[in-house]
Amino acid sequence: MQILQNIPLKNYNTFGIAVTAKNFCEVTTLAELKEALCLKDYPSKFILSGGSNLLLTTNINALVIYINLKGITIAKEDEKHVTLKIMAGENWHNMVLWTLKNNYGGLENMSLIPGKVGTAPIQNIGAYGVELKDHFVKCQTINTSTLEEHSFTKEDCKFGYRDSFFKQEGKGKHIITAVFLELTKKNHILNTFYGSIEEELKKENITNPTIQDVSNAVIAIRQSKLPDPKEIGNSGSFFKNPIISEKDFKEFSLKNPEAPFYKITEKEYKIPAGWLIEQSGFKGKRYGDAGVHTKQALVLVNYGNASGEEIVQLASKIIKEVQIKFNITIVPEVNIIK
Repeated sequence: MQILQNIPLKNYNTFGIAVTAKNFCEVTTLAELKEALCLKDYPSKFILSGGSNLLLTTNINALVIYINLKGITIAKEDEKHVTLKIMAGENWHNMVLWTLKNNYGGLENMSLIPGKVGTAPIQNIGAYGVELKDHFVKCQTINTSTLEEHSFTKEDCKFGYRDSFFKQEGKGKHIITAVFLELTKKNHILNTFYGSIEEELKKENITNPTIQDVSNAVIAIRQSKLPDPKEIGNSGSFFKNPIISEKDFKEFSLKNPEAPFYKITEKEYKIPAGWLIEQSGFKGKRYGDAGVHTKQALVLVNYGNASGEEIVQLASKIIKEVQIKFNITIVPEVNIIK
């Protein structure tokens, strides 16, 4: 393990923000990770994984520990199910493609989500009607203070909508090193009712889809709406879709009968944040190199040289306008590092 100085982080975050790490090291084993956490010459540590769900606004004056633990193994299986142990440094989408190649079902709706496996439980990532928690068994972690290894069950993780224990009371206290997911080996249960998956399948004349077909449909939809971070800096969905009460929904729908919505429970409704932002006039707007994507208003983008602070200012402007126009508060899904 080598400690490097003044390392540019532009290629380590999908927003492509040009900030610098004062000190930087890459860890590929648990032993290296523990060693890095123990380095007393660097009392301040910053854990970096895929860089897909964070917005850097300043240089990191700490030891940046880049998590690059790799490996996918079968932890348990029977006739119908398989439980995979996936190391934190595995690329999420590449891992999904690996499961499809092996005919393991469950993750196809979450194809093309950027980032690495280790950060997936923090955010309880999800797409097109499926969330990580639907297939989550447990994850293994290292306590950043004691270096003790822990195992967290689904219940321990306290998963919510783009939320978890690791984003709340456990924030900064644990580093996820491996994630265990249970998938189907046969008789896969497909979820094609969310979004425009069925429409995409019909377009391809597919009436009896496989898990690979669903994945292909999701990839096609995402590519048509979302910018490739390799071409335009972004972090995917910047805001959470707000969930409002039945009382607030009735008032909202009376004023906005055309608005799309999803009924979550008998008393809760989810309103697409992208629709709210678009209706507030921000879709495709650009302020210098910070902007709102032309095809999906939920995505804020860096057209080249935007600073993290400029993205934050744009987000604040959007939050304020949506609040004024709809009396609904939208909040960032992205972790903003100040």
